[in-house]
Formats: sequence, C-alpha cells, structure tokens
Amino acid sequence: MTIRGTTGRYGRGWRENTSSNPLNAMSKQVLLNVGFTIHGGKLDAFQAIAQEMVEATRREPGALGYEWYLSTDGKRCQLIETYVDADALLAHLADPAIKEGVPKILKTASVNCFHVYGEPGPKAREILGGFGAEIFSCWHGLGR
Repeated sequence: MTIRGTTGRYGRGWRENTSSNPLNAMSKQVLLNVGFTIHGGKLDAFQAIAQEMVEATRREPGALGYEWYLSTDGKRCQLIETYVDADALLAHLADPAIKEGVPKILKTASVNCFHVYGEPGPKAREILGGFGAEIFSCWHGLGR
C-alpha cells in the first residue's frame, strides 16, 4: 500500500513504502551523530571552530542539517549532521574547510561517540572508519 499526497493535521504529505526493497528514497539520507567532550578552558575555541565549520557546510547543497547541541554545563556537545545521500556526505568530507576544521576542533575536544546512520558509500565509510565511526544500516522503520 502506498499513500501519496496526504495532508491533514500536520499539513505535510507522506508516503509509506511497502515495496519489496526496504530502502526507499528517504533511507538514502545519511545521518551522523558525533559526541564531543570539550577540554577544560577550550569552550570558546571549540565554539569558534564549530561556527567556521557551520559556515562552510551552509554552502553545501546536499547538507540538510548541521546542528550543534551544547550541554548546559558547556562540557559536552552533540553534532547532528544530515546529508541527502552518500555523495553529499563525501562532498562534505572533501571540503577543505572541513578537512582543516576537524584537526583544529580535535585540539579542543575529544570524540566520545561517532555513529553513522545509513549507507555512507565505500569512500566515506573508509574515511569515517578512520575516526572510529560505527555505522548502522537502515533495515526497518518509517520516515515522513
């Protein structure tokens, strides 16, 4: 059963995928969740570098989201990244501002978790694996 163009209470159409292929168009998205522990006295530097990385990512058409969430005590941060597909993620990883920003931010914080949701593709998988990322493949769910 496929439902198309439904609108209602939430004002947004959605589609349910019941084809034999469990990976629909929504599952082509790749999400990253990177957890940081910020080194003592480095919050200002961490935030400045993060801002540079946000500005670089803002120019990437395949980046759907790039959001930094800071704990109330300023000691931890979660970065949630969303890309339209594996090609967009690879373009992000190749961006010179990101290639320069990652080593800089790692001088101000350590990574305490790195999860990738979706299929990043072979090249990005290799790059992300070098940072200790754990990759989770989409196998079941609902996306709207």
